[in-house]
Amino acid sequence: MRAFLSFVLAALVLVAAPSYAQSDIVKRPVQFAKGKSGATIKGSITGDQTIDYTLRAAAGQTMTVKLSGGSSVNHNVLPPGSTGEALFVGSRDGNNSTTALSASGEYTIRVYQMGSAASSGRRSTFTLEVAIAGGAQKPAASQSATDDDKMVEASARASEGKFNATGKVPCAWAKGQPMGQCDFGVARAGGGTAAVAVTLPDGRKRVIFFKAGKAVSANLSQADGNMSFGATKEADLYMIRAGNERYEIPEAVIFGG
Repeated sequence: MRAFLSFVLAALVLVAAPSYAQSDIVKRPVQFAKGKSGATIKGSITGDQTIDYTLRAAAGQTMTVKLSGGSSVNHNVLPPGSTGEALFVGSRDGNNSTTALSASGEYTIRVYQMGSAASSGRRSTFTLEVAIAGGAQKPAASQSATDDDKMVEASARASEGKFNATGKVPCAWAKGQPMGQCDFGVARAGGGTAAVAVTLPDGRKRVIFFKAGKAVSANLSQADGNMSFGATKEADLYMIRAGNERYEIPEAVIFGG
């Protein structure tokens, strides 16, 4: 499976999830014609509006999304029950996504604009080609949780404040600002998958998602102005940039010990 969503990510109820920072979210169901496994959707989006296209799919299937249109238009793919965390983050990973689905339920294709198009209220047209392939996954009594299942678990526990550990990490919450200290709580799901909820001095919450030992996304939204995400690792320290913010998170926070 490709990288998440700014799991995406687009975020959590517990920590000011991006979906709740957006005031204008339009939900539209995706409907396939009888006997078809795909659909082409033509639409338009204005400014910082967000459009959520929803459809149901089964574990073991694959969802392909192709987006064409204005260069400012992006899409994320969100799993069932997500409050912002994404399986695919278009602003980072491109216009086309192919996602192997590990759970049955309602998936969301979130379409949004970035940069001056969002801030200036520009209207952009776009075309989405959505297709589902493959049959449903057969249940297995001893089947272990996938990394994405673990991420959902970690996010859910973080949203309830059920942390494995708490403490402080170095952080800077504005561009060019020297590093300070921020409170954090981490919900671990094993195997290097975790959700780290950081409280900024002004009370805002930032959640950083780790999957299989890699920092993959944060709950950034259009309201943050800058939705870029990047991470490197030096020895046992993750160096993370989320929008204009910077964080240094020790490996022990993710794996314990």
